[in-house]
Amino acid sequence: MAAAADVFDYIIVGAGSAGSVLAHRLTEDPDVRVLVLEAGPGDRGPMSVILHMPSAFAYPLASDRYNWYYHSEPDPHMDGRAMYCPRGRVLGGSSSINGMVYIRGHALDYEGWSRYKGLADWSYADCLPYFRKAETREQGGDDYRGDRGPLKVATGRCDNPLYEAFIEAGQQAGYARTEDMNGFRQEGLGPMDMTVHQGRRCSTAVAYLRPAMARPNLQVRTRALVTRVLFEPGSDPARAIGVEVANGAHLDRIRATREVILCGGAINSPQILQLSGVGDPDALRGHGITPVVPLRGVGENLQDHLETYVQVACTQPITLYSAMSLPAKAKIGAQWLLTGTGLGATNHFEAGGFIRSAAGVEQPDLQYHFLPMAISYDGSSPASFHGYQAHVGPMRSTSRGFVRLRNADPKVPPRILFNYMSTEQDRIEMRAAIRLTREIFGQKAFDPFRGASVSPTDEVRTDAQIDAHIRQHAESALHPSCTCRMGADDDAAAVTDGQGRVHGTRGLRVVDASIMPDVVSGNLNAPTIMMAEKIADAIRGRTPLPRSTAPWFTHPHWRTRQR
Repeated sequence: MAAAADVFDYIIVGAGSAGSVLAHRLTEDPDVRVLVLEAGPGDRGPMSVILHMPSAFAYPLASDRYNWYYHSEPDPHMDGRAMYCPRGRVLGGSSSINGMVYIRGHALDYEGWSRYKGLADWSYADCLPYFRKAETREQGGDDYRGDRGPLKVATGRCDNPLYEAFIEAGQQAGYARTEDMNGFRQEGLGPMDMTVHQGRRCSTAVAYLRPAMARPNLQVRTRALVTRVLFEPGSDPARAIGVEVANGAHLDRIRATREVILCGGAINSPQILQLSGVGDPDALRGHGITPVVPLRGVGENLQDHLETYVQVACTQPITLYSAMSLPAKAKIGAQWLLTGTGLGATNHFEAGGFIRSAAGVEQPDLQYHFLPMAISYDGSSPASFHGYQAHVGPMRSTSRGFVRLRNADPKVPPRILFNYMSTEQDRIEMRAAIRLTREIFGQKAFDPFRGASVSPTDEVRTDAQIDAHIRQHAESALHPSCTCRMGADDDAAAVTDGQGRVHGTRGLRVVDASIMPDVVSGNLNAPTIMMAEKIADAIRGRTPLPRSTAPWFTHPHWRTRQR
């Protein structure tokens, strides 16, 4: 029997992007008691500078201090490589270790969601008000952007001339400049937004969770590994009544009188469901787990963005390579600690964009992040020369993977397979990504800076050569999603309904990127926050925000022109 102190109205599993939002919004009601359980540590302490200094994000991505540090199964279409899959394990979750890029996705992504049975209220008109509710943009609000939300968003200053060269080269190649790819027009190249405020990372722990922790009706416990959801014996449908939590060698049980809400993300949420007996009953029995709710879609439909780097040597010493020596890093760190300014106060992804890979593609399907340095995303391949690079990859992959239990031990990472590049469509789009990026880098704007092609080299030209390069070098853009996807309960692939409620259960909900029916065209932190804001209103029984009437841009000649 649980003690009275271990009974809450809501138990939120995971203090990441969605969990922090829900903790904040649910505890706005002073009569509701909420417990947040986070498997990782807090986001403060001697080592936490690597979480809060924007330019230091490569460090938590490359270590397991604040990171689940997952790796996939050998991927059959990537030369058998085990693909790295970092996931946040800290207050703020992946919003505390990610690259801080703030991108919402394209309006047509949400129009596509709304066409699934049971998801009519996930259209762009329904979602845009919640993007605005969550955000405060430093330039102010408008019909697309918010100015009163908890999440602080800044736009890249683009002081390094290479940023402007990239945007100008795009225009010379025939692509438009867009000043706000989260506004009316996503398509084009321009400055990018980041979740940075006054030179510090604005994670959801900073924006949502910390303010809520001052309320007496919220309790947050770190280093609390949830091993399974508990169900009321004999209930039909199965009613979630709490969770089991590993406490050293002991297992504690904590009761929820209203709901258990899983916010573990696209890897951990399906893992916890399966450990709890929710999933493919045959697979569960194979691990000695008694099925409680047969849902074969749990852990399936895994989607992600794959990206590659197009790297070029720079003939002028103006890149971030100058900042990579120990004395330079010390100087940058000291300036940031003292003033919150300088090279330490940005994620350096200050320019980017979206283009269409071919005529007949209605919305952009390739995304760019431009970086004035040649280095791997997580810092595992240090810069050794002055260079610049574009991260580029398809936005709406047709490949599908899975997250499945390895065994019944909750401390053992699940089996993850992305199945990247398993379809010809994905290979076609990635080939276009390489060739179109080379064309942009070949424009006049880069003439003062362009050195030799570094990766891929000039010799990589044919379809087969590009395919081989991708298999050997492409990496995850770190956007796993869709493993507990929303949809109507008569759809065998759907796990949750349009409010995140798990089919076949009561009192159990999933709210995170795993419930996306399809991955959006862009980074996932902003959409995940939006989804949590929207579902928080549903949980509280509040009237949804009024639908937006703001239009969006579609290229007038998309059927016949690539640009």
